[in-house]
Amino acid sequence: MRTVGFDALTAEELDAWHLLRAANPLLDSPYFHPGFAAAVHASGREVRVAVGRDRAGEVRALLPHHRERSLIRPAGWPAADFQGPVLAPGSSFPPLALLAGGVRGFEFDHLVESCADFEPWVESRRPSPFLDVSGGLEGYLGRASRSGKDNMGQARRRTAKADRTYGPVRFAADAVDPEVLDRVVELKRAQYAATGARDYFAEPDRHDLLTRLLHTRDSSFGGVLSTLHAGPHLVAAHFGIRSENVLHWWFPVYDPAFSALAPGWMLLRELVAAAPALGITRIDLGRGDDEYKRRAKTGETPVCQGIVTRSSARQALRRARDSMVTSAKSSALGPGLRHIVHKLRDLRR
Repeated sequence: MRTVGFDALTAEELDAWHLLRAANPLLDSPYFHPGFAAAVHASGREVRVAVGRDRAGEVRALLPHHRERSLIRPAGWPAADFQGPVLAPGSSFPPLALLAGGVRGFEFDHLVESCADFEPWVESRRPSPFLDVSGGLEGYLGRASRSGKDNMGQARRRTAKADRTYGPVRFAADAVDPEVLDRVVELKRAQYAATGARDYFAEPDRHDLLTRLLHTRDSSFGGVLSTLHAGPHLVAAHFGIRSENVLHWWFPVYDPAFSALAPGWMLLRELVAAAPALGITRIDLGRGDDEYKRRAKTGETPVCQGIVTRSSARQALRRARDSMVTSAKSSALGPGLRHIVHKLRDLRR
């Protein structure tokens, strides 16, 4: 195994990346497309790639990542919602081989279960919900839970109300509009501030990443900006990434002035209806405890949390921290302990 900067990958290695990913259905998320690592790298955060070859010299696995001192993390961290090596189904990967050149740990929090070799270092699993949108809105409603159907019905009625109250409702499934993207980031940062969550966009390269993805119009990969207006008002918007027939629901926002309309559901309904025209058959919502994800999902994919390390002490500290986080979240004091939860999570940074 050798590790090189993304820009130093050879044409052979990039071709192998595409071929290995195409052969493995578990890697159809856009996070596994080399275009994602390329955009992250170009935005200013160096992406390095561990390239594994067999004895015949053939590329068998690639793992894009960032290095921070003695720790490495998946490319796009902390907003990479699916992680893991790119390799053929059933292939092996030696996780401890990543611990070379002064690297003491490989931390992951959204590892897909595509490689059993990571099992000894998995500490927990959490569901990542998705929507099967084959057949558009009609197909989705045939698979949705009662709660999902009810919320979609309410979204239809609220869309009609918005049309009457504020002006014609307009939906754009794939808008290339940098000004609207700026507004998405502005609304998302306000949401982070209101909830006490870590501000992902505090680092300027993250905004640049979204801008690069917005203008990536490759037929197999790129950013997707969807907008919902009522009259002159931007009611809700979403920025995600897609690869072939999979769209990842990444940064959804809405204007709090219209919260009574539950505009997030209105936007999601329009996007599900537009899925066939976009060539989308699945929308990944990403790991999270949000109620709308629980209501909207038609299925879920498990993702793993843990760290590859030779240090038993490091693993013990992580387990203790995670236990405290879980206890704080489930406590009757709940909301009052939110700041403690965020402080504990910061210990992994």
